Amino acid sequence: MKSLSLLLAAASLGLGACAGPAIAAEEPVNAPPAARIAKETKGLKTAVFAGGCFWGVEGVFSHVKGVTSAVAGYHGGTAKSAKYDIITSGMTDHAESVKITYDPAVVRYDQLLRIYFSVIADPTLKNRQGPDVGAHYRSAIVPMNAEQATVAKAYIAQAGKSGVWNNPIATRIEPYKAFYPAEAYHQDFMAANPTHGYIRRWDAPKVAALKTMFPSLYRASFLRDAG
Repeated sequence: MKSLSLLLAAASLGLGACAGPAIAAEEPVNAPPAARIAKETKGLKTAVFAGGCFWGVEGVFSHVKGVTSAVAGYHGGTAKSAKYDIITSGMTDHAESVKITYDPAVVRYDQLLRIYFSVIADPTLKNRQGPDVGAHYRSAIVPMNAEQATVAKAYIAQAGKSGVWNNPIATRIEPYKAFYPAEAYHQDFMAANPTHGYIRRWDAPKVAALKTMFPSLYRASFLRDAG
């Protein structure tokens, strides 16, 4: 019965979020390498990113070398409102987010930021990404420690002065509150649903761009989260 309920929930996604008009993905952007390199200690680190539908954010980071976990979820609101049908109403403080665990010996935080700005999210859009509209689709970076906060602040300032984007940077740094994993059917969604219309038109091109633009950091296999 549990499997049936998950299938029914997944089938109903066409009526909810991450299911906007079937338009083609935007072109990737060659975001600049960070001038402020992350100086991270040894050991696994965590980071939270919000950048539109979490299917694509999770999907791209799941193909990055050094990322050991990528979990789709909600950040910014309360535990009570951390449910898909509630946050997609637009009446909560949550953003669809992804919490990743990574090894800075393989991929640094500043490199993750560059990937995020290049192929995951359009940092000039406020409260929307691609076909999805609402504050829960906002572009936000959530540092988990002081070094991440310093690097993120510097990179956003650098991006704004780079001339790469015609419009002002709308991505904001948000303080960490609590991260709530999304429902099971959202986890590893791209890997489980490669022919889904949204994935094919919007998110698969982001992974292709990752492979082309960051070959040394691209991992061909999709990291499925054990949690």
